Amino acid sequence: MAGQEPVEADGARGTGGAPPEHVRVAVIGSGFGGLGAAIRLRREGLTDFVVLERADAIGGTWRDNSYPGCACDVPSHLYSFSFAPHPDWPRTFSGHQHIRGYLEHVADVFRLRPHLRLGSPVTKMVWDEERLRWELYVAGERALTADVVISAIGSLAEPKIPEIPGLDTFPGKVFHSSRWDHDYDLRGKRVAVVGTGASAIQIVPAIQPDVAHLTLFQRTPPWVMPRTDRAITGLERALHRRLPVTARLRRGLLWGIRELQVQAFTKHPERLGIAERLARRNLARAIKDPALRERLTPTYRIGCKRILLSNSYYPALTRPNVGVVTAGLTEVRGTTLVAADGSTAEVDAIVFATGFHVTDTPAVERVVGTGGQTLAAAWKDGVQALRGTTAAGFPNFMMVIGPNTGLGNTSMILMIEAQLNYLADYLRQLDVLGAGPGGPAALDARTNAVSDWNRAVQERMKRTVWNTGGCTSWYLDDSGRNTTLWPGTTTEFRTATRHLDLAEYQVIRPATAKAAEGSHDSGQDEKKAVAGA
Repeated sequence: MAGQEPVEADGARGTGGAPPEHVRVAVIGSGFGGLGAAIRLRREGLTDFVVLERADAIGGTWRDNSYPGCACDVPSHLYSFSFAPHPDWPRTFSGHQHIRGYLEHVADVFRLRPHLRLGSPVTKMVWDEERLRWELYVAGERALTADVVISAIGSLAEPKIPEIPGLDTFPGKVFHSSRWDHDYDLRGKRVAVVGTGASAIQIVPAIQPDVAHLTLFQRTPPWVMPRTDRAITGLERALHRRLPVTARLRRGLLWGIRELQVQAFTKHPERLGIAERLARRNLARAIKDPALRERLTPTYRIGCKRILLSNSYYPALTRPNVGVVTAGLTEVRGTTLVAADGSTAEVDAIVFATGFHVTDTPAVERVVGTGGQTLAAAWKDGVQALRGTTAAGFPNFMMVIGPNTGLGNTSMILMIEAQLNYLADYLRQLDVLGAGPGGPAALDARTNAVSDWNRAVQERMKRTVWNTGGCTSWYLDDSGRNTTLWPGTTTEFRTATRHLDLAEYQVIRPATAKAAEGSHDSGQDEKKAVAGA
């Protein structure tokens, strides 16, 4: 893919009557997905791209989440790019500050800074059917156009706070775990933590020693396993620096163990009984009070919700200044919080650790494809994408960490890198098609290809622990479909996204840009042309 020199990060143009800037590729988001896409573009020789980031710094979820105790539950050497190993991870499970530092380092090493447009929230993007390009609006103004858009905003971008009657009249402090207010001092305060997911089990033990009283509102108890975290010794780090192969072997071992575990989640949930017994033993060791232990014991199969890791969560719940309410928060009356079971708590601050808009992200309202249809409208009957990456009716629009690409037990970086392979082949196909006598071209996923792919995914999903484990999780949409996770191994997904199958796409030319559908034969002809080029 031939490229041009990097564009200068001098702010958006296109206002005051001047034509908007045009780039080959626009990447949205600067977390692992966005930076990974940018790196892959540079490695493929394409430099005519920008990375649009709404915040004033890179990092994605690791920038947004800076709450006390924030850390990753995937081992450090597996939670990093295979093409950018980091020999100096300080711990086996890294804190958010170390992961964010790694991303800053990666941006420097791969010379991504000139491509970054910080403080550039994309408020709308519209497909131009005549010119076969996307028009992108930044902060409400048409800022630039792009042949291809890569959305890498991820699924953990928009915090979710439940609608609670009276919450708007609460006189104290309210914030979400991903929007932590570091200027507000929790010391000596009565604090409520709402939720018991991955963020909550890190926040509770981190703030418990400092607050006057902590009330945890628990709708559903999580399964919690011991966290085998430790400092990585100086000798280990020196070995990884001098002999990089040792770091690769370490990463490979971590990957292999988790790859073998996937079968229990996806095909044989009954095998998770051993893990469940270990989790029960972990609970029994930490919680001696039988009544509290019973309230903290899940009634669903382990793995149905994400298995959490902590050595300090259960001990924190036994402290005298902590109370556990085993019912959801239903009402706020002044400083009084009322639970579904009628119990109350007086608090000065509320921390919502209630997750994100995953299956109902508002970002899909801002993507307008062919015929003026939004991505939200296209997905009104359910979120779906071809190979987790492209959607019918939205040409040259790709998603990193799209529908059904999430994981329940291993590193998302593995899935991101698989999608980057697909992205690279997608752009190569466009280059070959565009170099032909037909002129510019775009690729639009065929409706039947999207349907066939997602039908197969949902069929495999039926036997997984996420669908049979007896729980309600954020993996499921309003209709109970799991549109979040991948029901297989990372190896299977990498194989499925190694190359783009042109037969799954409609090739659009300027002369036929308004055609709703192209014939299957024309798609095969284009495929033969590419194969013979």
